[in-house]
Amino acid sequence: MTKLSLRARKFWIDTDALAAIEFAMVLPFMLLLYVGGIELANGMAINIKVTAAAHSVADMVSQNTQVSASQLQNILGASTAILAPYPTTSNGNSLTTVTVSEVSTDSNGKATVQWSQSYNGTSFVTGRPVGQTIALPASLAGTQNYNVSFILGEVSYGYTPNLGFTISGTVTLRDSYYLFPRCSTNSPANASFPYYDVKLTSSTTCTCIQHLQQKIC
Repeated sequence: MTKLSLRARKFWIDTDALAAIEFAMVLPFMLLLYVGGIELANGMAINIKVTAAAHSVADMVSQNTQVSASQLQNILGASTAILAPYPTTSNGNSLTTVTVSEVSTDSNGKATVQWSQSYNGTSFVTGRPVGQTIALPASLAGTQNYNVSFILGEVSYGYTPNLGFTISGTVTLRDSYYLFPRCSTNSPANASFPYYDVKLTSSTTCTCIQHLQQKIC
């Protein structure tokens, strides 16, 4: 047997570095799974907070008979705290937008925006256009929801994976939540459109307790 064939045979049966070679081949996939798992967990955690913020902003507004612009701004600003510890701005740019609107239906079930305001993490701006037609979810369709109002909370968040940006880019996470106003009693029998709504006023003079329990406003 020649020296060349002996060396080839020795190389073929040598297993000293086999584990190192296998580890080098598997390592990139292990790192990809590890990093991907972290990014997926972060995205899911933020998505849960987005849903919670949308529900909270609608819930806080629905507990009033009337709200002022300053009260809306306080509610919108406070709702972004739910997203902590995740940032709401990055390099001076907003990552989140929180919008609260009142949507009222008429006697034909047509839903339109009565008022709306947004907070983008740095400033307060007008939300949806007044009079905009809204397509209600299937769960709210039906004659039982004619001549009523809803408070619509909406939140969107631009999530950028720390290590997977070149693959996925920025992913927009969003959710919305509809709630009935809890305190309003202005029905078609005693008021004009919109019905069962939360009034947007320059100043508030009537609380839910005053309206429902004390009946003084």
